[in-house]
Amino acid sequence: MKKVAFITGATRGIGRSIAIRLGRSGYRVAVNGTKLMLIDEVVKEIREAGGEAIGCPADVADPDAVTGMVEAVAAAYGRIDVLIHNAGNLHDQRCARMTDEQWHAVLNVHLNGAFYVIRRALPHLQKNGGDILLMTSTAGLTGSVGQLNYSAAKAGMLGMVWTLAEELRRDRIRVNALSPAALTDMTRPVIERIKEKCASRKEPFPAFWNVGEPDDIARFAVELLAQPDDDLTGEIFGVNGSRITSWQKPAPAFSESGPESFFAAWHERKGKS
Repeated sequence: MKKVAFITGATRGIGRSIAIRLGRSGYRVAVNGTKLMLIDEVVKEIREAGGEAIGCPADVADPDAVTGMVEAVAAAYGRIDVLIHNAGNLHDQRCARMTDEQWHAVLNVHLNGAFYVIRRALPHLQKNGGDILLMTSTAGLTGSVGQLNYSAAKAGMLGMVWTLAEELRRDRIRVNALSPAALTDMTRPVIERIKEKCASRKEPFPAFWNVGEPDDIARFAVELLAQPDDDLTGEIFGVNGSRITSWQKPAPAFSESGPESFFAAWHERKGKS
């Protein structure tokens, strides 16, 4: 029986590319978004290529809408094997100027949305095992000035991955995350701002922002899902074009010599006198 992949934020950029690739790889695809016209376009493209797909319009920040959407996917296909939470948004601002609304708007889609879809899809995933794939970011791994809300949401994804990987191992559900770097509608404005800043300061454009295409991320995601290893869980993978990064959990550095010695050693490591 064909596997079912349920993808949030699947109408543009990375989500769209993943949905189309999975459709071409034999998955039945549930395409989520908030604009029906864009959903229909993705569903049509998958079907015209010989695949199976349905549209699932819903705002992932609305728990009731998510409940209805998951029930609709389960009713249409009878199962959910893969859940990919890709839905996202940006409201960039430095902390001192960030409004409560900007904070909640981003957390509600990225982090709360992840919980809503996972919690509601979980009973279906537990029937046969499967995969949960979350989208994090280097903003969550290393921080990003002017993106406190986004960085916090994406850092929260890391805790979700590491916790759920252990909670769901017995159910044969793998939980992993991708930190993608690709030129999309969401990243293009950020990259343009960086280019302008570098040009005005006569600084070189950072090599990191020479990013790949959404289909690079989709190709990696499909290959990851195809891996048969049950222990391939709790991992964070960075994908930028053909460059793949495996991010590790933070490692503790212990000291038994008290705070004075600890900070003396810390300053020495940092090259400070």
